[in-house]
Amino acid sequence: MPRGDMTGPPQRGSGKGMGGGRKGGNRSGAGPGGECICPQCGNKVTHQTGTPCYNISCPKCGTKMARG
Repeated sequence: MPRGDMTGPPQRGSGKGMGGGRKGGNRSGAGPGGECICPQCGNKVTHQTGTPCYNISCPKCGTKMARG
C-alpha cells in the first residue's frame, strides 16, 4: 500500500495523468470552420472542409497556408 513518503508501490489511477481523453485532448484539429492563413504574407481564406490548410497554396504569393 502506498505511503505518504512515496516508498510503497504506485497506486493505479492516482497520478496526474497526461492523457486528454479519446482523441488526445491537445490535438489542434480545429473543426470544419475557421480560416487558413498564409505565414508569408498574412492573407486569409476560408477553410474548406476536407482539405487541410497545408495543402492549399496562398492565392497571393503561392506559399502553403497554415490553420489559423
